[in-house]
Amino acid sequence: MYAEERQQAIADSVLRHGRVSVTELASSFEVTTETVRRDLSALEQTGLIRRVHGGAVPSRSVMETRLAERDEARTEEKARIARAAVGLLPPGQASLLIDAGSTVGRLAAHLPHDRNLMVFTHALTTAVRLGQSSNVELHVLPGRVRSATQAAVGADTVAALERLRVEIAFVGTNGLTVRHGLSTPDSEEAAAKRAMVAAADRVVVLADADKLGQEHPVRFASLEEVDTLVTDARVSDRDVSRLESAGLTVVVA
Repeated sequence: MYAEERQQAIADSVLRHGRVSVTELASSFEVTTETVRRDLSALEQTGLIRRVHGGAVPSRSVMETRLAERDEARTEEKARIARAAVGLLPPGQASLLIDAGSTVGRLAAHLPHDRNLMVFTHALTTAVRLGQSSNVELHVLPGRVRSATQAAVGADTVAALERLRVEIAFVGTNGLTVRHGLSTPDSEEAAAKRAMVAAADRVVVLADADKLGQEHPVRFASLEEVDTLVTDARVSDRDVSRLESAGLTVVVA
C-alpha cells in the first residue's frame, strides 16, 4: 500500500470511529508506530484530523460539517426512533427536557396533543416547532447559540439546567460505547448534555445505529447514568446484548 492510500484509509478510520490510537493503526496497517505518527502529522496538515496523545480524532471543522449534514441522513430510521421514544413518556401531565440533535429534534412532531406537557429545551428548531402547541408550556433555555447545532450552550445554559428537575430527558449523542459511555466532540455541548442528564429522573437516549461503537473526545455520561436507549433496527444483536449487560434497556424502533 502506498503512503497516500494508507493515509486515506487512516483518515477514513478516524472519521468512522471518532478516535483511534497509534498502536491500533500500526497493527492494522502492519507498519511501525513511527510511520503512523508521520502519517498523522501529514493528515493533520490537511485539516482532516487532529493529533491527540497516543492517537488522533477528527478535526473540529470536519465534525461540525458532518453534524450539519446529519438531518438529511437516515430520516426514516430517525422518525421511527422519535415515535418510539414518545411512547416512553409518563402518563398524564409530564415535564421533560429535549436536547438538540437531528434525531431528538424529531420528537417535537410526534408529541401527543391530548395532554399537558411542560417542555424545556435549548434547541431553537425544537422551540420553533413547539411554540404554537396549545398543550405545551414551553421554556427555552438561555445561552449562546452555536450555529452548527442551533442550540444554546455555555455557563447560562448549564446554570439554568442545574436549577431544574424534570421527569424525563430525551438526549442525543454523537457516540456511544460500553467503554467510553456517551460522547460528543464539543466541550460546551457536552456540559449542557451532562447537566440535562443530572436534571432528569429518567434519561432516554435517542441514537441511530451508526452512533453505536463511536467514541468522541468529550464524555458527558456513563451508561450507568442512562436508563433507556432507543435505536433503529440496524443495530446488531451483539451490540444489544452488550448494552443490556451494561444495564441499559434497549428499545429497537
